Amino acid sequence: MTLFKNYVACLCFGLLSFVSINSSQALTKSTGVLTGKVIGISDGDTITVLNEKHEQFKVRLAGIDCPEKSQAFGNRAKKTLSDKVFSQNVKVETRDKDKYGRTLGIVKIGEEDINQYMISEGVAWHYKKYANTQPTEEADRYAKAQEIARLNKKGLWIQEHPTPPWEFREQNKNSSKK
Repeated sequence: MTLFKNYVACLCFGLLSFVSINSSQALTKSTGVLTGKVIGISDGDTITVLNEKHEQFKVRLAGIDCPEKSQAFGNRAKKTLSDKVFSQNVKVETRDKDKYGRTLGIVKIGEEDINQYMISEGVAWHYKKYANTQPTEEADRYAKAQEIARLNKKGLWIQEHPTPPWEFREQNKNSSKK
């Protein structure tokens, strides 16, 4: 009986070790897949998806940040996303929820990564603040797409010193406190 208890204890310890090793990688792995039709575009990095059960999900494109609506290229980002995904059936590789309760995910049409597409079109930044939550390969692709868009002066990169949206939000937050 003691041998059996030791075996179970070892088995449990091994399982706990496996779980703890893999849980550190959980943020970079897809937690699920959501499929449906895009029925709304809030801005350049937020869409609404309607699934087959007629449930709506607000989806924030993970790994990117687009200019705010009141910022230069904000409307262009929204139009670019709308032209690409509105009324399209998409697959969302879900990652997490953001502080506003939106699903964070990688939006795909077929195998095309729409998040990366937005960066490549010069209407989104790779959101490097959260790059450590992305798979390395994905973060590298997004960083490379941004560099190519910047070098080619595509979209917002036509500006000499474009203001990243996180700085724009911080500036507006500070100016509204005055």
